[in-house]
Amino acid sequence: MRAWQAVLMAFSMFSRIPVPAPKWSEENMRWLLAAFPLVGAAVGLMLMLWQAACGWLGLSPLVWAAGATLLPLLLTGGIHMDGLADVADALGSHAAPQRKREILKDSHIGAFGVMAISGFLLSYFALASQLAPTAKTAALLLCSHMLSRTGSGLCSLCFASTAKEGLLCSFRASAEKRGSVMVLWLWATVCVAGLCALLGWRGLLPPLGAACAALYVRRMSVKEFGGMSGDISGFYLQVTELTTLLIFAALEGAGQA
Repeated sequence: MRAWQAVLMAFSMFSRIPVPAPKWSEENMRWLLAAFPLVGAAVGLMLMLWQAACGWLGLSPLVWAAGATLLPLLLTGGIHMDGLADVADALGSHAAPQRKREILKDSHIGAFGVMAISGFLLSYFALASQLAPTAKTAALLLCSHMLSRTGSGLCSLCFASTAKEGLLCSFRASAEKRGSVMVLWLWATVCVAGLCALLGWRGLLPPLGAACAALYVRRMSVKEFGGMSGDISGFYLQVTELTTLLIFAALEGAGQA
């Protein structure tokens, strides 16, 4: 029952997908981050339906790419894109770490945030348009969305954080850390297995890209902000999704996907 409540809480917190109202409590939040990759699986399933609809209706690859870009944004309410924008604004300020943390808390978006979102969406659309709108491509994107959320959960739980308030602080304080980390590594194994089933040994490249993004975020978060925050976790998620899509597009271009 607690596991089911954690799943409902994950969908309520990180998506706009309608689910029964969860029972919000510290006890039920212990496994929330462990259930986070399931939100990515749901987004991926929606993309598989979109791919099937595009094929049935005979829509062009550009229409498929537009949906692959916008559907995740609509299904999540842009909660992770907000983190990308906030981190971009903070980094663009070149201020002291304390001031950068204040910028993360600011609900307004600045010029750097607008540029980051615009650049992300344009890049994602351009890369998605390079992929053939097939069931295999949709399955790859499902793995990508699961992998990015798995990595985000691991970064949130394992990397140093100075946050004394906010969502990440609440999640870390309530989480069954050891158990959640083990579950997240199991999800990571599932993602790697799925990618290798689709791409052979080249399926190891997207997880490698996600790991490189995690190393960058770990260094950047400590140097620029003094530690992790919820916004930085969202920033990592978006960077990882773009990185994995770049790898998929490169493999497609090389005839290896």
